[in-house]
Amino acid sequence: MTDEPIVVEVEVGDASRPGFDDVYAAEHAALVRLAALLLGSSTAAEDVVHDAFAKLHQRFGAVHNPAGWLRTAVVRACANERRRWGVARRHAHRLAPIDQADEAVHELVASVRRLPPRQRAVVVLRFYADLTEADIAVTLGVRVGTVKSSLHRALAHLRAEVER
Repeated sequence: MTDEPIVVEVEVGDASRPGFDDVYAAEHAALVRLAALLLGSSTAAEDVVHDAFAKLHQRFGAVHNPAGWLRTAVVRACANERRRWGVARRHAHRLAPIDQADEAVHELVASVRRLPPRQRAVVVLRFYADLTEADIAVTLGVRVGTVKSSLHRALAHLRAEVER
């Protein structure tokens, strides 16, 4: 027997890749706001985002784009929540209150709340999350053409409401 030390090579993850805690710190607040806008409830939004992070934690090493994966998971979970709730508009009043002094903003948000779920998701992802049509298509699991037509219909509906 020799007295040589045993050398075990341990593969360490990519040092440039952020860790789970870094992703959580960078993405949590934005995902909660995104989910709150999609669901109309900040409490439900927290639950959806928490569940998404729990699922990500289980498979963190296998996910190459954690932020994109989380965004997709949150949007899909919001769609599942809306299905459970039935008609999302029935629960829109649960969104955090908006400053009543700015009536125009209040009216616009109320109009966005009245949009069908897919149109609302497209509007929120495009103008709040600032995603491209291609990114929205990936997030919602639809074609780019569907995103374009949904956005066109949503904006036409909002324009008609504003003009009234």
